[in-house]
Amino acid sequence: MRYLSTRGIAPELNFDDVLITGLARDGGLYLPMDWPQFSSEDLRAFGSLSYPELAAEVMRPFLGDTITRDVFDNLVEATYSEFTHPLVAPLKQFESNIWLMELFHGPTLAFKDYAMQILGRLFDQALLARGKRTTIIGATSGDTGSAAIEACKDREAIDVFIFFPKDRVSPIQQRQMTTVEADNIHAIALEGTFDDCQDMVKALFNNLQFRDKYALSAINSINWARLMPQIVYYFWAGVSLGLNERRLVFSVPSGNFGNVFSAYAAKKMGLPIEKLIVATNSNDILTRFFNTGTMEIRGVQPSISPSMDIQVSSNFERLLFDLNSRDGASTNKILEMFRSEGKFSVSEETLMEARRIFDAVSVSDVDTLERISTTFKEKGEILDPHTAIGVEGAYRFASSASMESDLSIVSLACAHPAKFPDAVQKATGANPKLPVHLKDLLTRKERLTVLPNSIQHVSSYIAANSRVEVT
Repeated sequence: MRYLSTRGIAPELNFDDVLITGLARDGGLYLPMDWPQFSSEDLRAFGSLSYPELAAEVMRPFLGDTITRDVFDNLVEATYSEFTHPLVAPLKQFESNIWLMELFHGPTLAFKDYAMQILGRLFDQALLARGKRTTIIGATSGDTGSAAIEACKDREAIDVFIFFPKDRVSPIQQRQMTTVEADNIHAIALEGTFDDCQDMVKALFNNLQFRDKYALSAINSINWARLMPQIVYYFWAGVSLGLNERRLVFSVPSGNFGNVFSAYAAKKMGLPIEKLIVATNSNDILTRFFNTGTMEIRGVQPSISPSMDIQVSSNFERLLFDLNSRDGASTNKILEMFRSEGKFSVSEETLMEARRIFDAVSVSDVDTLERISTTFKEKGEILDPHTAIGVEGAYRFASSASMESDLSIVSLACAHPAKFPDAVQKATGANPKLPVHLKDLLTRKERLTVLPNSIQHVSSYIAANSRVEVT
C-alpha cells in the first residue's frame, strides 16, 4: 500500500512513513493510492467476528508489509480489551429505523479513543524498529487532546505537545489533558480558537527546518493513521444490523470532518452506505458548503458543543481531492484561494457529486438542548450535546426522506454525557456522573502552560522541552 499527498508534490510513502510523517511536506494530507475493496462475501463473513477481529481485517490492507499479521492482531486485541463494554461499540435502537452507536467506552470517554489507542501502539512499533524518538504535536477542540495524551503518556520514544483553545473547552475536557502526571506530556492552552491551534500545527510542520530538527509528527486526524481505525466502527454497525437486510445512513456530528470522512472511506471500500449526514452546530461552514457549493469562513461562535466550534475543517481537503479527480495541483489552487480570500466555490457538477453522498444539517443550541431533553424523557437516555446534534440530524432526515423499511439511520454517540455536565443538566435536570476511574478528576492538580498565538513562542517552548536529540 502506497500513499499520496492531496497537494500532489510530496513523494509517495508507505504506511510507516505516513504514520511518522503525519502531514505531507508539501502541506497536503496523505491518502491511500487505492481504496481496499471488500466484496459482499467478505462483508457477510465479517458478521461472525468480534470487534477486535473485525478491526484487524478492515485495517490490515492499509499497512502493506510494514507490520506482521500476528503482531498487528495482538496489538489490536490488546487495544480493545481495555474498553469498558464487551461489544466495544454497542448499538441501541431508538426507533424502528434509528439507531445510536455508542463510541465512548474508551479510557477518555470519546470516540477519539477508538483510533488514538491504536495510534499510540503503532508509534511505539515504528519508532522501536527505527531506534528513534519523535515530537508529536496536535491541536484539539476538546477530545483529541485527552485521547492522545492517554494513549502516549509515559512512552519513552515520544514527547507530546497538545494545543487547545484557552477557555474554549469544557472543564472536564481540560482536566483530562492537564492532570496527567507524565514527563513526556505538555498541555498548552493557546490564546485563540481551535482554528488558531490547528493553524499553529500546520505552521510548525511547514517550517521544514524546525520539523526535521525536532522530528515532528502529528496525532491530529491530519495523520492518516488517525482516520484508519475510525473506518472500522462503520463496518461494525453495518454487519451488526445485517447488511443483507439493511441499507445504511449515518448521521455524524461534524467539526473537523475526520469522522465523517472515515465513513466516506468505508463506503469507498464497499460498505453499502446510502447517505452520510454531516451534522453541525451553529458553526455551519460544512452545512453551508453542501447546501450551496460555497465554503466561506465566518467567525467562530462559541456553543454548548465546543468540540465542533470550527470554521476550517482540515479533513475536508481529502474529500476535495477526491471530488477533483485526485488532481493535486487543482486541489492546491482551490485551497490557496480559500486561505487568501476566505472562500471558494465548486462547480454545480462537483456539488451534485458531493450531494449524491452527503446531506447536511445545522443544529442550534436551542434545538440541541431540546433533543437532549426529549431523548431523556422518551428514551431514558442521556446524550451529550455533540451526540444530540447527530441524533437531531437523524430524526430530521427520517422525517424528510421517504423512509423505506430496509433503510436504517445510525447516529454516532461521540462522547459520554458526563464530559459536558452543564448542558446536560440544563436540558434534563440530571447531573451525569463520571465513571469511577475519573471521579476525582476535578480535584486533581493541573499541569498546563498558557502561550500566546505566536509561532515564535510556541516553537521556543517545544525546543526547550522536546527530548529529541538535536544534531
